[in-house]
Amino acid sequence: MHTYVILLRGINVGGKNIVPMANLVTCLEQLGFVHISTYIASGNVILQSSKNEADIKVQIEGALIQSFRLDSDLIKVLVLSREQLQGVIDHKPQGFGEQPDKYHSDVIFLMNIDEAESITIFNPREGVDMVWAGDGVVYSQRLSA
Repeated sequence: MHTYVILLRGINVGGKNIVPMANLVTCLEQLGFVHISTYIASGNVILQSSKNEADIKVQIEGALIQSFRLDSDLIKVLVLSREQLQGVIDHKPQGFGEQPDKYHSDVIFLMNIDEAESITIFNPREGVDMVWAGDGVVYSQRLSA
């Protein structure tokens, strides 16, 4: 068994694509996943499976569309192994996330866009915002004030 973090894009946002977390857990259990935990109504899930990332992604994307009334064009699933998530943490920019009283720090997980292309979308304000490209992510930090 391997532990995975599942990030669901496009659910429970702005009153659209509503997926109650208890129903999501039931759906995932029916797919054979175990030790399932969700975080608020965010669509963030931790689960265990003996399947690989690609198979999990396909299986969950299909089940979401079949089990819930969703705009399927908005729904995307990102599956990260424990090691992949740890790599995002281990390769963060120096000082990133270490001053929570001064900065809001976010990691944006990329789907179907590479880091070099995605970084051009940002327009950081000098002295206020900072962005860094990572491996499959963008690190974003901004002054809390």
